[in-house]
Amino acid sequence: MSETRSTIGQRKADHLALCATDEVAFRNKTTLLEQVRFVHDALPDLHADALDTSVVILGKRLRAPIVIAAMTGGTEEAARVNRELARIAEERGYGFGLGSQRAMHVRTETAGTYEVREVAPTTLVLGNLGVVQARAMSTNEVDDLLGKIAADALCIHLNPAMELVQPGGDRDFTGGLDTIARLVRDLRVPVVVKETGCGISGSVGTRLRSVGVTHVDTSGAGGTSWVAVETKRAEAAHDAPARALGEALWDWGIPTAVSVGMLAPLGFETIVATGGIMTGLDVARAIALGASAAGIARPALKALTAGGRDGALAFFDAVERELRAAMLLSGSANVAALRKAPRVLGSELRTWLDQA
Repeated sequence: MSETRSTIGQRKADHLALCATDEVAFRNKTTLLEQVRFVHDALPDLHADALDTSVVILGKRLRAPIVIAAMTGGTEEAARVNRELARIAEERGYGFGLGSQRAMHVRTETAGTYEVREVAPTTLVLGNLGVVQARAMSTNEVDDLLGKIAADALCIHLNPAMELVQPGGDRDFTGGLDTIARLVRDLRVPVVVKETGCGISGSVGTRLRSVGVTHVDTSGAGGTSWVAVETKRAEAAHDAPARALGEALWDWGIPTAVSVGMLAPLGFETIVATGGIMTGLDVARAIALGASAAGIARPALKALTAGGRDGALAFFDAVERELRAAMLLSGSANVAALRKAPRVLGSELRTWLDQA
């Protein structure tokens, strides 16, 4: 289905407003990251100030394994949020992900809301496009869209559950793997395949690897439910069938910890763990399961909305303190060591990994 220029803009504004609240969190499903328990090292033989949190992701070195994950674009408020968070990413050495560039493709006048290079000249910047939209675009069109924002890589997002609930959402998801294969083969920048809150399974990961995908972003269940976002929008639009479907699917998806654990053995070069990453301990747990870095979205937006720039900086200070503490207390001098740190998995997480 297609949207008008005005409805895309309104949808982007709705998304941003809803994601600044807790109204769109999963209700009865967690990330299961809480079931990753580190074995305490009482004799770490490390200096807390000498820990190395740096990683290389998509050819760029990050000072910490953190990506401010994809959220927004297409409106004036989105432009402000993107620039503020991109500036923080530049200062702190994080990666930064833009929201879907569909609005930019349909409404070219919104391109400026995605342009962050002025404030983030050295940052790893990730463009973003839905696989359904990319299917209808030539590789040159996609390349041009990325060139306008000087993106280092393209996130191709998969969001069938969200679209099923979204008023006017897509219904035709055919040709997705072929589209991804074409872009991996022909695009001038790396392609990261990401979900949007429902996670990527091991079987999907295997299919992605078969067409040359080497970078993925889990966007698993347990944080923001984009089904919930669209359910709230359906409620506001008095769309009773869409709202009912959204209520039924609110907690649909693969928990983030499970998705990371499924993908880790498949040989991906990059696994970004997003979906419900709230704390530095969550970052550490995701890395211990095999992630390369962790993406944080809604908590960063909430901190910025509540406390402005200072609030967002304080939030990330706390994230890094917890990450460094977990590294020291697990005897991990660097991120590679943290990935191999002894840990114990809880029963539900083990059941998922054993049976799914």
